[in-house]
Amino acid sequence: MSTTHIDRLRALLEPLAAQAGLDLEDVKVTQAGSRRQVQIDVDADGGVDLDTIAEFSRVVGEALDESDVMGSGAYVLEVGSPGAERPLAVPRHWTRAEGRLARIHLVDGGEIVARVLAADEDGALVEVQPVKGRGRPKERRLEYGEVARARVQVEFNRKDDELLLDENVTKDEEA
Repeated sequence: MSTTHIDRLRALLEPLAAQAGLDLEDVKVTQAGSRRQVQIDVDADGGVDLDTIAEFSRVVGEALDESDVMGSGAYVLEVGSPGAERPLAVPRHWTRAEGRLARIHLVDGGEIVARVLAADEDGALVEVQPVKGRGRPKERRLEYGEVARARVQVEFNRKDDELLLDENVTKDEEA
């Protein structure tokens, strides 16, 4: 059975990520001039901080240098996290996105914007946002088989954050 370069990289990196308490999310190798660029995304429950990324990057660099996976050519290593607008591809992504807004493209061709309320191994409970702000949000259970692709959305002015801030100000004024 033939394995690809990415498969060999994943086989080397998966145990290192697990040992560091991380999930290996993505591995890409691209040509950048005369060098190859190895991009690795890792994540964990509660997210990852820069110290964790730096330590994992050091461990990966040592492992790549000791192995023959990258061959003898030069490469640039870049380790990061999936970012704020991460795709929701597996159940753990949905669980980590609880409370976040997502743009969800459905297999039937539809598209919804919904807040992820809860997720399990089979699907997610979402709160579908009204179109153009008309009406009330509605809860809907989505099985992962209904989802073609989904991505977390960045919110700059979340309404319930404003309510929370107002409640805290009111409580502080009462004290």
